[in-house]
Amino acid sequence: MFLSKLTVDIRSRTFRRDYANVHDMHRTLMSVYPDIPSTNDKRQGHGVLWRLDSNHGGFTQYVQSHTEPDWTKLPAGHLTTPPEVRPLKPVLDALTPGRTLAFRLVANPTKCDGKTRKRFPLRQPADQLNWLIRKGAQHGFVIPAAADGHPDLATTPMATIAGRKAETGKITVEPVRYDGHLVITDPAAFSDALVTGIGRAKAYGCGLLSLAPARS
Repeated sequence: MFLSKLTVDIRSRTFRRDYANVHDMHRTLMSVYPDIPSTNDKRQGHGVLWRLDSNHGGFTQYVQSHTEPDWTKLPAGHLTTPPEVRPLKPVLDALTPGRTLAFRLVANPTKCDGKTRKRFPLRQPADQLNWLIRKGAQHGFVIPAAADGHPDLATTPMATIAGRKAETGKITVEPVRYDGHLVITDPAAFSDALVTGIGRAKAYGCGLLSLAPARS
């Protein structure tokens, strides 16, 4: 497993194009990985997850994958600095029951209509929080209580992710950023969530779980 940190150039023509159409951004990222003839889902085959974080008027993009990417295939001028790539094996090896970690996750919390089977975004903070708590029960972690007794978790609404795909038409995702702490309860299930992502819209910047030592 590899995690790449990319400092993108917001003046780049390709980045401006990709920022306007998330499907183009997906294709740009997938261009650094080899084709897989045996599967139609190249992203899943290489285990690619990504997230775009804004900072000080610019953007940092984090990209995780099973396969080591070849970032030289990006268009000239797409990045302002060389990419930083590190293996994730030390992180996976350190997942133990009861360990508390700080985390960030951009996810696509939704609910399914029982009659139409269509999915709708969860827009209320309480519903968004409960969605992640349910995911934690599925993926081997719990959200601990903060000093005030509430879950140690903050939700932040983000700009709608939009784009267009020729095969299916319009793409609209209403992402939510989660920041807080979690406690590992099942290392195997949690490792799987870390590798495969959490929730839907993984091709479009959702699902990547980033970890850091717990904050005091």
